[in-house]
Amino acid sequence: MAVTVLIVDDSSFFRRRLSDMITGVDGLSVVGCAENGLEAVELCKKLKPDVITMDYEMPVMDGITAVRRIMQECPTPILMFSSLTYEGARITLDSLAAGAVDYLPKNFSEIASNSAQLKKRLAQCILDVAAAGKKSTAPTTPFSIGVRPASTAAASSVSSATSAALNLARHSVDCNVIVIGTSTGGPLALQNVLSSLPANFSKPLVLVQHMPAAFTKAFAERLNSFCQITVKEAVDGDRLAAGVALLAPGGKQLIISAGGTVKVLPGDERLHYKPCVDITFASAANVFADKVLAVVLTGMGADGCEGAKLLKQKGATVWGQDERTSVIYGMPMAVAKAQLTDEVLPLEQIGPRLIQATL
Repeated sequence: MAVTVLIVDDSSFFRRRLSDMITGVDGLSVVGCAENGLEAVELCKKLKPDVITMDYEMPVMDGITAVRRIMQECPTPILMFSSLTYEGARITLDSLAAGAVDYLPKNFSEIASNSAQLKKRLAQCILDVAAAGKKSTAPTTPFSIGVRPASTAAASSVSSATSAALNLARHSVDCNVIVIGTSTGGPLALQNVLSSLPANFSKPLVLVQHMPAAFTKAFAERLNSFCQITVKEAVDGDRLAAGVALLAPGGKQLIISAGGTVKVLPGDERLHYKPCVDITFASAANVFADKVLAVVLTGMGADGCEGAKLLKQKGATVWGQDERTSVIYGMPMAVAKAQLTDEVLPLEQIGPRLIQATL
């Protein structure tokens, strides 16, 4: 059965181009279009689409307000379109907090060019967002929070793995740095983890979130406003410090260097992810060997798995988020399937466990 999509945008050109791209993909179907947020809420109730693509700046009712209304009245997984600006980043982060699952940059020139690559990326995002939504049964819970019951068999497996980890591994972790990697669902997952840490947290942290260049400054500021620890976008030469989380800049790569500093390097077009979790994990392994605690949170793909292998070869510790609380169980699943995780934890336990492990 095809995944049905409701397109919401005040631009007739954008609605038409999105509709053309989506209907050209097997397994996807456009069931309606809305010109503003209010119409989106009404059509959502009437058409019950599997996924909604949502613009943020519209007349009558803006996208964030529409997301909040939809999540309250007819919860549906939402893919936001956002501009690649600081203000666009701030609005996108607000929409994720309101309940949107994921976002894509709104690039009119790319849309107009009929890019096959964009069509493929859009289709995959819609399918991933739909998959996340189908696993949610709590009608008032925003999908971006990522609390999704897995299938009975999977839930049993995750529960058993988690229980075993919690029972057998409540020891402290001897580490000089904590490195956290994530992608889809990561903004709220990181907020959940970091906001539970006290101001006097004893370890430095490095964060790698797949995110465009224009977004990470606003994201770091947002995290900093929610947390007792300090969170900042990393700049070349920053020094690792206890109770400070350095966020890898979007569009670039972050490497941990000898002496406890970080290097921020150009993104390298040969690499799919900018920033890339594998690269930061590998650099941590080279510098700190077994004195690294790596955490892989929600996200599509397998970024972080190769880096985790290098870390494990050095004797480092690797944790992974569990399936139930992952918006997309891709990155942590890849690490778990490779048998690299020392502990599998639900999101709500990762922050408290970090505190306990580093006392």
